[in-house]
Amino acid sequence: MAGSAALIAPFAWGDQLPRLSGGRIALRPIDDADAAGLLAIFGDPEVVRHWSRPPLSNLVAAATLVDEIQEGFLRRHAFHWGIVDAASSELIGTCMLGSLTFRHRRAEVGYILRRDRWGQGLASEALAVLFGFCFDKLGLHRLEADVDPDNQRSLRLLERLGFQREGRLRERWNTYGTPRDGIFLGLLRSEWRRAGPT
Repeated sequence: MAGSAALIAPFAWGDQLPRLSGGRIALRPIDDADAAGLLAIFGDPEVVRHWSRPPLSNLVAAATLVDEIQEGFLRRHAFHWGIVDAASSELIGTCMLGSLTFRHRRAEVGYILRRDRWGQGLASEALAVLFGFCFDKLGLHRLEADVDPDNQRSLRLLERLGFQREGRLRERWNTYGTPRDGIFLGLLRSEWRRAGPT
């Protein structure tokens, strides 16, 4: 479709996402063998308590998520990388770009990390790699994020990386049957440069 052609013109994605490296982590495409790793992440109620979808219940649900991720890439609709430990190649989280538009040079970012890897600075490293790719390789001007107001850990992380709060979207999400607000944040390329991570 025309939208897809316009989307991929400035950057040649190829048949899979590019592998991105940095520090203690690397970002790589998610494949069929990652179902168990995704279950360990998205099946943890504490990890997904601020998400709008319930925890994964079993390997079948995790395999379905793998299919959704791969379909999103094939349609150039969503771009999910696995976050892996550079030393062990173990899957410890994911990060993604959605609502990517080259016309307006912006995208929305999301990320999640397995609970036993919280507090180690790994999400910050992964996002620094992703943001560098967005601004330096994709030529984007702006990144956006939408965060539950109670997710203070995520808000602090994004603000450390240069994001600014731009507004509160009232009852935007249905989280476990309850309407939830979203805190909308934005990061401009010029602000990323000032923030300093690469």
